[in-house]
Amino acid sequence: MTTDEEVTGSAAEVLRGWFGGRMPADWFTAPPEIGVDREEITVVGDLAGPRLAAEASPAEVAAAAEGRSRRFREETRQLRIEIAREAEHRFGRKVSWGVTCVGQKVMFTTFSVPVMTRLRQAERLVLDTLVEAGVARSRSDALAWCVRLVGEHQDPWLVDLRTALQKVEQVRAEGPGQ
Repeated sequence: MTTDEEVTGSAAEVLRGWFGGRMPADWFTAPPEIGVDREEITVVGDLAGPRLAAEASPAEVAAAAEGRSRRFREETRQLRIEIAREAEHRFGRKVSWGVTCVGQKVMFTTFSVPVMTRLRQAERLVLDTLVEAGVARSRSDALAWCVRLVGEHQDPWLVDLRTALQKVEQVRAEGPGQ
């Protein structure tokens, strides 16, 4: 067995390898998507779609996908918990699970992390307006809504930024003394 020092590659590569080796091969139709930040690892796998008639309505397809996702969640619960505990111990992060089925993504568990920030009056007014309009229940919810909105509408830019950061991580790993 290798130690962390012997393993080369990015944290994402190590996680993909570890989860790929630890999870049963028949859970998903392809290797799961592994996401990682400072606090959480997300594992989202694609389930085989349910067998339906060719003329199935969108409502029938959606209901079948929901049923397939729920069945997977229940049938794999104990082993997912065991794998998550091992990963949390090894990598020092919480593990969240989810699936996609017929294009519908369902997260079983998620980890919410409080984030502290300082905002000036103009920025607080934005959050207060969202609260007063009923878009959000609190400033915290309003800020989370803003972050989701930026993530949705600036996705190409964020993808470019993440790619650049991965390159920086690779260059650092290849640097002197490594």
